[in-house]
Amino acid sequence: MSEHAVIVQFKYGSTDLSPLFELEDRLETAIAAAKAGEYDGNEIAVDGSDGSLYMYGPDADRLADAIRPLLEAAPFMKGAKVTKRYGPPGEGVREVEIEVGV
Repeated sequence: MSEHAVIVQFKYGSTDLSPLFELEDRLETAIAAAKAGEYDGNEIAVDGSDGSLYMYGPDADRLADAIRPLLEAAPFMKGAKVTKRYGPPGEGVREVEIEVGV
């Protein structure tokens, strides 16, 4: 299985992480239901200013399609950058970036 990735970079602006944790639960459920891969976790700035979400699976497009409606429904995800990586990390691996809510 090739290791495609979907990485979401977003502005958050709060130290109350409960909305983010709720979104993560919904992402895990959607990814599992679509059999698209797995949600791996997040990195959030200590001051809550921004963060990243990490997901992996065999098909970056399928994974992104599974989570897109949830990202578009979360107000704090407007303008987030979604990077679809088509293979394992490394030089020359194709990546496509899209923006949420645009």
